[in-house]
Amino acid sequence: VVSVPAQVLYQDCRMVPVTAPYVAGFLAFREVPVLVEAVQRLQQEEPQLQPQVLLVDGNGLLHPRGFGIACHLGVLTDLPCIGVAKNLLHVDGLVRDELHREQVRSLQRSGEAFPLTGTSGKVLGMVLRSYNNSSKPLYVSVGHRVSLGTAVRLVSACCRFRVPEPIRQADIRSREYLRK
Repeated sequence: VVSVPAQVLYQDCRMVPVTAPYVAGFLAFREVPVLVEAVQRLQQEEPQLQPQVLLVDGNGLLHPRGFGIACHLGVLTDLPCIGVAKNLLHVDGLVRDELHREQVRSLQRSGEAFPLTGTSGKVLGMVLRSYNNSSKPLYVSVGHRVSLGTAVRLVSACCRFRVPEPIRQADIRSREYLRK
Protein backbone atom coordinates (compact mmCIF):
# COMPACT_ATOMS: atom_id res chain seq x y z
CA VAL A 1 0.00 0.00 0.00
CA VAL A 2 1.48 3.30 -1.11
CA SER A 3 0.30 6.79 -0.28
CA VAL A 4 0.59 9.25 -3.13
CA PRO A 5 3.12 10.19 -4.19
CA ALA A 6 5.43 7.48 -2.86
CA GLN A 7 5.41 6.48 0.81
CA VAL A 8 5.08 2.73 1.37
CA LEU A 9 2.62 2.16 4.22
CA TYR A 10 2.27 -1.63 4.08
CA GLN A 11 3.75 -4.59 2.26
CA ASP A 12 3.02 -8.29 2.14
CA CYS A 13 5.53 -10.55 0.38
CA ARG A 14 5.36 -14.33 0.49
CA MET A 15 5.94 -17.37 -1.64
CA VAL A 16 2.70 -18.91 -2.88
CA PRO A 17 1.98 -21.98 -4.94
CA VAL A 18 0.65 -21.26 -8.40
CA THR A 19 -1.92 -23.85 -9.38
CA ALA A 20 -2.68 -22.79 -12.95
CA PRO A 21 -0.22 -22.72 -15.85
CA TYR A 22 0.49 -19.48 -17.69
CA VAL A 23 -1.79 -19.18 -20.70
CA ALA A 24 -1.66 -15.95 -22.71
CA GLY A 25 -4.87 -13.98 -22.21
CA PHE A 26 -5.81 -15.89 -19.05
CA LEU A 27 -3.37 -14.35 -16.53
CA ALA A 28 -6.21 -13.58 -14.10
CA PHE A 29 -6.98 -17.27 -13.56
CA ARG A 30 -3.38 -17.81 -12.46
CA GLU A 31 -2.77 -14.69 -10.36
CA VAL A 32 -6.05 -13.19 -9.13
CA PRO A 33 -6.75 -15.77 -6.39
CA VAL A 34 -3.42 -14.89 -4.73
CA LEU A 35 -4.09 -11.15 -5.13
CA VAL A 36 -7.59 -11.45 -3.64
CA GLU A 37 -6.08 -13.27 -0.63
CA ALA A 38 -3.52 -10.47 -0.22
CA VAL A 39 -6.29 -7.83 -0.25
CA GLN A 40 -8.25 -9.85 2.30
CA ARG A 41 -5.18 -10.15 4.58
CA LEU A 42 -4.68 -6.40 4.35
CA GLN A 43 -8.32 -5.78 5.25
CA GLN A 44 -7.98 -8.06 8.29
CA GLU A 45 -4.53 -6.92 9.48
CA GLU A 46 -4.68 -3.19 8.68
CA PRO A 47 -8.31 -2.20 8.00
CA GLN A 48 -7.41 1.49 8.26
CA LEU A 49 -5.24 1.08 5.14
CA GLN A 50 -8.12 0.10 2.84
CA PRO A 51 -6.87 1.04 -0.66
CA GLN A 52 -8.83 3.70 -2.52
CA VAL A 53 -7.74 2.18 -5.82
CA LEU A 54 -5.71 -0.82 -6.99
CA LEU A 55 -3.13 -0.45 -9.76
CA VAL A 56 -2.44 -3.73 -11.54
CA ASP A 57 0.53 -4.61 -13.73
CA GLY A 58 -1.69 -5.82 -16.55
CA ASN A 59 -4.77 -4.85 -18.52
CA GLY A 60 -8.40 -4.06 -17.82
CA LEU A 61 -10.77 -3.53 -20.75
CA LEU A 62 -7.78 -3.41 -23.12
CA HIS A 63 -7.82 -7.19 -23.44
CA PRO A 64 -8.74 -9.74 -26.14
CA ARG A 65 -11.84 -10.73 -24.17
CA GLY A 66 -12.51 -7.20 -22.89
CA PHE A 67 -11.93 -8.34 -19.30
CA GLY A 68 -8.30 -8.48 -18.19
CA ILE A 69 -6.73 -9.06 -14.79
CA ALA A 70 -7.59 -5.54 -13.55
CA CYS A 71 -11.29 -6.14 -14.27
CA HIS A 72 -11.22 -9.57 -12.67
CA LEU A 73 -9.46 -8.35 -9.49
CA GLY A 74 -11.67 -5.27 -9.23
CA VAL A 75 -14.90 -7.24 -9.49
CA LEU A 76 -13.80 -9.85 -6.93
CA THR A 77 -12.61 -7.24 -4.38
CA ASP A 78 -15.21 -4.59 -5.31
CA LEU A 79 -12.40 -2.02 -5.26
CA PRO A 80 -11.70 0.52 -8.00
CA CYS A 81 -9.00 -1.00 -10.19
CA ILE A 82 -6.82 0.23 -13.05
CA GLY A 83 -4.81 -1.80 -15.54
CA VAL A 84 -1.31 -0.45 -16.26
CA ALA A 85 0.55 -2.38 -18.95
CA LYS A 86 4.02 -1.83 -20.36
CA ASN A 87 3.18 -3.37 -23.73
CA LEU A 88 0.28 -3.03 -26.14
CA LEU A 89 -1.89 -6.09 -26.59
CA HIS A 90 -3.07 -6.52 -30.17
CA VAL A 91 -6.80 -6.16 -29.58
CA ASP A 92 -9.63 -4.95 -31.86
CA GLY A 93 -7.25 -3.96 -34.64
CA LEU A 94 -4.75 -2.14 -32.39
CA VAL A 95 -1.14 -2.75 -33.45
CA ARG A 96 2.27 -1.27 -32.76
CA ASP A 97 2.76 -0.16 -36.34
CA GLU A 98 4.53 2.95 -37.64
CA LEU A 99 1.42 5.12 -37.07
CA HIS A 100 1.29 3.99 -33.44
CA ARG A 101 5.02 4.63 -32.98
CA GLU A 102 4.59 8.11 -34.50
CA GLN A 103 1.73 8.89 -32.10
CA VAL A 104 3.89 7.72 -29.18
CA ARG A 105 6.75 9.97 -30.37
CA SER A 106 4.30 12.91 -30.43
CA LEU A 107 3.89 12.65 -26.64
CA GLN A 108 6.43 15.23 -25.51
CA ARG A 109 5.87 15.63 -21.75
CA SER A 110 4.81 13.47 -18.83
CA GLY A 111 1.04 13.31 -18.48
CA GLU A 112 0.36 13.58 -22.20
CA ALA A 113 -1.82 10.80 -23.57
CA PHE A 114 -3.89 9.69 -26.54
CA PRO A 115 -6.80 7.24 -26.79
CA LEU A 116 -6.51 3.69 -28.08
CA THR A 117 -9.50 3.33 -30.37
CA GLY A 118 -10.10 -0.09 -31.87
CA THR A 119 -11.54 -0.78 -35.29
CA SER A 120 -14.91 -1.24 -33.53
CA GLY A 121 -14.79 2.47 -32.63
CA LYS A 122 -14.52 1.72 -28.90
CA VAL A 123 -11.89 3.50 -26.82
CA LEU A 124 -10.17 0.62 -25.01
CA GLY A 125 -7.53 2.57 -23.11
CA MET A 126 -5.02 5.38 -23.27
CA VAL A 127 -1.36 5.57 -24.17
CA LEU A 128 0.38 7.65 -21.48
CA ARG A 129 3.79 9.24 -21.38
CA SER A 130 4.32 8.82 -17.67
CA TYR A 131 7.82 10.26 -17.30
CA ASN A 132 9.69 12.94 -19.24
CA ASN A 133 12.87 10.86 -19.52
CA SER A 134 11.17 7.76 -20.92
CA SER A 135 10.29 7.24 -24.56
CA LYS A 136 8.35 4.08 -23.67
CA PRO A 137 4.68 4.70 -22.89
CA LEU A 138 2.28 2.96 -20.54
CA TYR A 139 -1.05 1.49 -21.63
CA VAL A 140 -3.75 2.44 -19.13
CA SER A 141 -7.16 0.81 -19.13
CA VAL A 142 -10.22 0.70 -16.92
CA GLY A 143 -10.48 -2.28 -14.61
CA HIS A 144 -13.44 -1.66 -12.32
CA ARG A 145 -15.35 1.29 -10.82
CA VAL A 146 -13.18 4.03 -12.36
CA SER A 147 -13.45 6.12 -15.52
CA LEU A 148 -10.67 6.14 -18.09
CA GLY A 149 -9.95 9.84 -17.51
CA THR A 150 -9.63 9.30 -13.77
CA ALA A 151 -7.47 6.22 -14.36
CA VAL A 152 -5.02 8.21 -16.50
CA ARG A 153 -4.87 11.08 -13.98
CA LEU A 154 -4.25 8.68 -11.06
CA VAL A 155 -1.56 6.71 -12.89
CA SER A 156 0.13 9.92 -13.97
CA ALA A 157 0.04 11.28 -10.40
CA CYS A 158 1.72 8.10 -9.14
CA CYS A 159 4.66 8.22 -11.57
CA ARG A 160 8.02 9.46 -10.29
CA PHE A 161 9.58 7.24 -12.96
CA ARG A 162 8.07 5.38 -15.92
CA VAL A 163 6.12 2.84 -13.87
CA PRO A 164 3.62 4.05 -11.23
CA GLU A 165 5.12 3.93 -7.77
CA PRO A 166 2.78 1.27 -6.28
CA ILE A 167 3.66 -1.17 -9.08
CA ARG A 168 7.32 -0.15 -9.05
CA GLN A 169 7.61 -0.63 -5.29
CA ALA A 170 5.85 -4.00 -5.45
CA ASP A 171 8.30 -5.12 -8.14
CA ILE A 172 11.36 -3.86 -6.24
CA ARG A 173 10.24 -5.45 -2.96
CA SER A 174 9.23 -8.78 -4.51
CA ARG A 175 12.62 -9.07 -6.24
CA GLU A 176 14.38 -8.29 -2.95
CA TYR A 177 12.23 -10.91 -1.20
CA LEU A 178 13.27 -13.50 -3.81
CA ARG A 179 16.97 -12.55 -3.48
CA LYS A 180 16.81 -13.16 0.29
